[in-house]
Amino acid sequence: MNSKITLITCLLFFTVFSCKNESAFSDFKYGDKPVAFNCEGANSKLLNEALYSFEDDIINYYKKGSDNYRLVQAYSQIIRNSVFGRLKLEDVVSKHTVAVFEALKNEANLWDANSSKSYLNYNSTAINCISNNIKDKALKDTFNALLTTNSMSPKLFGAPLTTKYRNVLNDKNLAMYVALDLYYAKMFNIDFSKVNLEKPKQKVDFNQVPPKS
Repeated sequence: MNSKITLITCLLFFTVFSCKNESAFSDFKYGDKPVAFNCEGANSKLLNEALYSFEDDIINYYKKGSDNYRLVQAYSQIIRNSVFGRLKLEDVVSKHTVAVFEALKNEANLWDANSSKSYLNYNSTAINCISNNIKDKALKDTFNALLTTNSMSPKLFGAPLTTKYRNVLNDKNLAMYVALDLYYAKMFNIDFSKVNLEKPKQKVDFNQVPPKS
C-alpha cells in the first residue's frame, strides 16, 4: 500500500514539474538586445522582453508609415492615451506581446488582482527597483511619495509623466513603469480571443535618443 502511495506521489510530482517546464516562456525575440532593466529578485529576462516588445508595438502602431517617426513620439502618445483613457489596446498589441503577457501573468508578485487603481502590484519587487532607480529627482520623489502614501495610480503619476515623457529613452526604469502600468496591466480586461493580432511589422531603432533642445 505504501509503495503504491509513493508511486502516485512521484507521478503527481513529475506531472506538475513537467507541466511547469512546458509552460515556461522561451520565445525571446529580443534576447540579443542590451539589458535595459535589471532587478534582483524579479524575472529580469522576461521583463526586458516585455519592455522591448512593448516598444516594438507602439512604434509600429503610431508610426503609420512615417520614416521619420521616433520612439520618443510613440511614448508621448501611448502615455497620454493610456492616462486619459483613450488607449485602443486591441489595435496596438501584437501577438508576441500577448504571449509575453501570458507569461507575465505567472509572475505572482507582479500583480494585485484586488486593487481598484491598477492590476500592477505597487509593492512588488519590480516596482521597488523602479522606485529606487528613476533618474529624474522630481519624478522619483513624486513616485515614492505616491507609493508611501498608498496613493499611487496611473492617473496621478501620469500627470507629471506626460510632461517628462522624453526621459524614458535614457531611463529604462521609468520606461519599465510605463510598459507595466500603462500597457500590460490594462490587458487583464481584454479578451484576446476576439482580437486580430496579425499586424504588419516595422523595424524599431532602440538606439534612438531624444533630440537636443
